[in-house]
Amino acid sequence: MKIAVIGGGINGLSSAWQLALAGYDVSLFERDGVMQATSIASSKLLHGGLRYLEQGEFRLVREALQERRWWLKKAPRLTRRLPILYPLYADSRRARWQLKIGLWLYDSFAGRKGIGRHRWLSAEQAKRCSPQLKADGLKGAYLFFDGQMDDAKLGLWMAQQCTKAGVKIHEQNLVLQVRTDAQLELAGGWQSFDRIINVAGPWSQQLLQRSGLPQQPLDLVRGSHLVLPPTGAYGHMLEVPGESRIVFVLPYQGNTLLGTTEVRQQLSEPIRCSVAERDYLLATYNHYFEPQLGVDDVLADFAGVRPLLSGSANASKASREYQLNWQGKLLTVSGGKWTTARALAKSVVKQVMLKSQSDD
Repeated sequence: MKIAVIGGGINGLSSAWQLALAGYDVSLFERDGVMQATSIASSKLLHGGLRYLEQGEFRLVREALQERRWWLKKAPRLTRRLPILYPLYADSRRARWQLKIGLWLYDSFAGRKGIGRHRWLSAEQAKRCSPQLKADGLKGAYLFFDGQMDDAKLGLWMAQQCTKAGVKIHEQNLVLQVRTDAQLELAGGWQSFDRIINVAGPWSQQLLQRSGLPQQPLDLVRGSHLVLPPTGAYGHMLEVPGESRIVFVLPYQGNTLLGTTEVRQQLSEPIRCSVAERDYLLATYNHYFEPQLGVDDVLADFAGVRPLLSGSANASKASREYQLNWQGKLLTVSGGKWTTARALAKSVVKQVMLKSQSDD
């Protein structure tokens, strides 16, 4: 069976790889180069998503924690275990008992594939781990562990796995239209396949629209990050002052990675960090750390668009789950997160197998 996969981000590459391993003849089409958009604009974390527990996304968190261990084991040169502090202050919105329950669930869901159990640190211990944290009002901090990665290199590693498995990768090949009878149009004309998997991320619905096909609603959310001078060896999970959402301050490649924001985005708009986002992130950083940093301290910034399942008025509460929807012989993948790319890909393979059985 010939299968076309559209999209060279981490979900598209993982889907192509799993399909090839299952014995299918797979061709992947990417409009630019693989790993050139959303998939390399992440927070560089392999994580279950501690904050998703508040939204009741237990299935997703459990799956992501299992997948986190797989990435760390399979690509040790491109991943590592990262200690992360969640400091609690007198004005923190979450109580210590709430975090304790969340972290206990986090460790429990990881089970035997856990990478270290959480523990409470006193204010003095937290300051020893992170000397630049402000001491005023600091009650202590929870220490827990997640994974960190080089998303660009890890994605290219996945592309190598695709090639080894026999996937034919066609870069600089924009798919103009698709049909539900598994035909797709390139600049050189139409090509026929047995199945098409539309995993174009934020552009998946745009492709359906160009093709005159019904679309599934997606929330396109821009996430921006700043690169700052080094803060220390520990990561930090921090509440935005006056809000329930969180940002990460992470050591990364000798500097500090600060992010992310969540701003709704149109594909017709430039995908870049705005001045408002930059100021928002710097204000959050300066609320917790000394010395204070300004615009001149920003070494770089980057932004990406995440395709999230719609249904929440608040972008930060939009689900990180994924959905798979058939239209004839065309399967469109919506949503998903970096850490669960392989699990999503296994779901794609299962859907293709079930579809083949139902068509027989």
